[in-house]
Amino acid sequence: MAKILDKIIVLDLEATCWEGNNPEGMDSDIIEIGICLLDIKTGEITDNRGILVKPERSTVSEFCTELTTITPEMIAQDGISFKEACSVLKKQYLSSGRAWASFGAYDLKQFQRQCTALGVGFPFGPSHINVKTLFALKNKLDHEEGMSRALEILDIPLEGTHHRGVDDAKNIAKILKNILN
Repeated sequence: MAKILDKIIVLDLEATCWEGNNPEGMDSDIIEIGICLLDIKTGEITDNRGILVKPERSTVSEFCTELTTITPEMIAQDGISFKEACSVLKKQYLSSGRAWASFGAYDLKQFQRQCTALGVGFPFGPSHINVKTLFALKNKLDHEEGMSRALEILDIPLEGTHHRGVDDAKNIAKILKNILN
């Protein structure tokens, strides 16, 4: 259970991807952890950043670069290991003690899969908030919507580049802020 209830960590992952199936011998690896903090009392969104992560079991495809704008050169220049990225989450964002949120279950499952595959400790506590489901329930929708559609419904402009973790984390935080108000 989360012990630090001042802020919610909001994150969005980008991972290696391909048009169609994964190439043989390659598994999706996190290449960006977009993150920010949503202050529960004030609604302020702070500490927004993107942590680039070097893939260990795959490479960044042209399709992935087209989708995310993340290039192999960006990763080579600014990327850190997945283990280091998890350490940043724990130390700078106090991730094991705070509630955390993502849009859907993909980010949770990808973190779990990659931590298991690479033998890295899961950096989060058990208090995960699925903003996608929460948004659909709060707005009495018949089905879940994507992040950009949720922003449209709320009449909030999509800020930055869609499918860049740093920008999507902030957009998700705006959706969550709306739900909590």
